Amino acid sequence: MNRVKLLMLPALILVSALNIFAKSKEEKQAEARKKADQVLARLYKAKPTAQGAIKAAAGYAVFSNAGMKILMAGGGKGRGIAVDNATQKVVYMKMRELQAGLGRGVKKFSTIFIFETKEKLDEFTNSGWEFGAQTTAAAKTSDGGGSLEGAVAVSPEVWMYQLTDKGLALELTGKGTKYSKDDELN
Repeated sequence: MNRVKLLMLPALILVSALNIFAKSKEEKQAEARKKADQVLARLYKAKPTAQGAIKAAAGYAVFSNAGMKILMAGGGKGRGIAVDNATQKVVYMKMRELQAGLGRGVKKFSTIFIFETKEKLDEFTNSGWEFGAQTTAAAKTSDGGGSLEGAVAVSPEVWMYQLTDKGLALELTGKGTKYSKDDELN
């Protein structure tokens, strides 16, 4: 019996320590907003015209993600925010990704979505989004709006930038990715 107590003591100490250092909901929200601001600053440095495009849009979403691929399978996860430009309402989001295909490695990346209409922004934040695309295109809006050079149209009225540690990604991907509200933070 004493051995069991002796073995359980380190586990109880660890659980207590985790509870002490656990972040509050407000701290996690502030961290998500800070990461989004950092990602946007990097995007504006790489593509200054993106700032005008985001400001003119109905809204945008920013995600910080990490992924891993080993042999034939991979996955990733991340968190972010979606912002309605008209109301400045922030919705906290999460993403999960599954990949298939040969490869290996670990990658940190950031994804920025620009929504030209409120309907597309609401669809993204309220219904969640399953995404599967890959392209290497650069595009510009045809309606005379802000330049989206370096962005890819991922659906009508929705554009995407993807940043890696080295800057703007040449190949933009969103393979088997699910975006949804983060119930823990909303």
